Amino acid sequence: MNILIAAVGGQGAVLASRILGKMAQNNGLDVKVSEVHGMSQRGGSVVTYVRFGEKIYSPIIERGTADIILAFEMLEGARYVEWLKPGGTLITSRQRIDPMPVITGTAEYPEDLEEQLHALPIHYMSIDALTYAKEAGNQKTVNVVLIGALAATTDIEAEIWRTAIKEAVQEKLVGINLKAFELGYENSRFMKSNGENDEI
Repeated sequence: MNILIAAVGGQGAVLASRILGKMAQNNGLDVKVSEVHGMSQRGGSVVTYVRFGEKIYSPIIERGTADIILAFEMLEGARYVEWLKPGGTLITSRQRIDPMPVITGTAEYPEDLEEQLHALPIHYMSIDALTYAKEAGNQKTVNVVLIGALAATTDIEAEIWRTAIKEAVQEKLVGINLKAFELGYENSRFMKSNGENDEI
């Protein structure tokens, strides 16, 4: 399984990759995680590769080979959609975070971005992750809401994901992150096999 996480600095991509890694390890799978590029300051683009299976030799996901892209911001997802394999799945938060060129006025955020993504020949799910994160009690749990959405598209039991979250986050934050996971999981639907797209 090849999962590419596309996010903006400060959104918790590293924690999300840690949860995915724990989940895979708990299933007895080999795991490789690599933050391929990005900037540590808030606002910079962050991309993380997570690969797991019987035996994984390289942490790198080549263009056109990702099973899933998990995007914490819609434009970040669009930037890396070419990394998806044919029939792959793009899961995005509908949250909009303007990149620096938009902030400085040298570029415009595409207003029809979601329509463009809907038109692609991929499985596409967009989720109002920020709203669910706030409902969970902390808007910083957008990352775990999206992990819940991803989990709902797999055949892996929810309890395995919950265990991974408990192992990956600080003990005092387990409760709020489990709530965020449940909101993402319960409000998500399995991707339709005919390629229709979902909005939740």
